[in-house]
Amino acid sequence: MQPSEQAKPLPFNDPAHWDKMVATYEAQSQPFTTHFAEAAVAMLPIGPSSKVLDVATGTGAAALAAARRGADVTAIDFSAGMVARVRAHDVANIAARQMDGQALDLPDAAFDAAVSVFGVMLFPDWRAGLREMARVTRSGGSAAIAVWKSADGAAVYLRLSQIIRRLYPDNVTPMPCTGLAELADPGRLSAAVVAAGFSDPVVAEITHDFKLHVANPADVDKLFEFMPHWSGLDAEQSAAVARAFRSEIERGRVGDTFAIPSTALIATALRRQRHA
Repeated sequence: MQPSEQAKPLPFNDPAHWDKMVATYEAQSQPFTTHFAEAAVAMLPIGPSSKVLDVATGTGAAALAAARRGADVTAIDFSAGMVARVRAHDVANIAARQMDGQALDLPDAAFDAAVSVFGVMLFPDWRAGLREMARVTRSGGSAAIAVWKSADGAAVYLRLSQIIRRLYPDNVTPMPCTGLAELADPGRLSAAVVAAGFSDPVVAEITHDFKLHVANPADVDKLFEFMPHWSGLDAEQSAAVARAFRSEIERGRVGDTFAIPSTALIATALRRQRHA
């Protein structure tokens, strides 16, 4: 996958970017994504005897949820900073390792369950990420994969993208991760999970509010530059989109919080029997 020539999207595929984002992600995103991570883990038949893999663990929301159920969790991420943060939780039954989810340095059939919450969808080769999840899951084991229902993701990305599409549909630049668009549909998500080596997929839809703190308008403005679609706008268009977003915030805020409903798809499936 190559980024759009016109856009300068977030470097989703650069570990150094995520290294710098650890504190911000944990403070702003983890309280929101934890809702979905806990839901995904709750769909897995795991307990104290289970070995669970958390792919693209981030700051560890899914790993922590699985560990609370007594599972022996291996949490992997390509960001050294994220791995260090998970280790800092100092949970005895979580082992965090820096690793590329597209080429796991793990043996075949080593886990009873594998989970990825908003991780594999960002991989340059998301199909390889799903295949690797299947490879390391034992026959009859299970998986849970959470993705956003919109190709524009969730939270601020989603709301700003909706405004840009409404005001300037010809200026919408491609998102940098093809998995976001491909997997944002229950049928395509199910097909991708089956193609990777799983069977009997079931897709659940879950919505939670992202709560944007708007007490300081300058902090909100800083978010704009990270929008992949933002760089496709000229100065006049950027100003118009910002005004529209601020207007929505003023109409919809409750105190210092503006809620943005965001919907995820969570696919669960079983690992197909391996053939000798």
